[in-house]
Amino acid sequence: MDNANRIAQLEDLFIKKRVTHLARMKEKDFYISQLNTLNESIEDEEKEILKLEKVVVLLKKTAEYTREQAKKQIENLVSGCLKFIFEEDIKFEIEFKGADTGTGSNRADFYVITDYNGYNVKTDPATSRGGGVVDIVGLALRVAFIQTSQPVSEGLLILDEPAKHVSVEYINRVSDFIKKTSDTFNRQIIMITH
Repeated sequence: MDNANRIAQLEDLFIKKRVTHLARMKEKDFYISQLNTLNESIEDEEKEILKLEKVVVLLKKTAEYTREQAKKQIENLVSGCLKFIFEEDIKFEIEFKGADTGTGSNRADFYVITDYNGYNVKTDPATSRGGGVVDIVGLALRVAFIQTSQPVSEGLLILDEPAKHVSVEYINRVSDFIKKTSDTFNRQIIMITH
């Protein structure tokens, strides 16, 4: 084989290798472009995730604040009712259970706190002074929930034996509370008795 043929073969080989190289360079540029597009997409998604995480935190804090405000309103209204009827230092307290665990299963426990000779005694309304306290707490809770719901529920309030376990000593105060509730919230009340 002479040098001219050998040179021609080498030139052909060089051209083929060059074409292959250029094709692979073009393919590399395509993949680099795809990679850059994917990286930008990942960055955009990460920014969106951060934004959504902040929204979740904001919503949780808003829900926590709203729950705390509603809790305070209800505690104040029920405490006011208990003080009005029993005429002593007594208050109502709500404790949330499971609200922080993220399990989605929240529970609220209700307590009546009474001051006996400088000591606060915390009891479940069901075991506090017989059934009268339960009746009064139940009545006050109904009024509180109706008045604090948004939008406020309009119309009359029907009470079925709202004070059937309240002792004679306090029954007139319960009657006064129901009348005051009707006047304060401009709400007609129908009571069912047996």
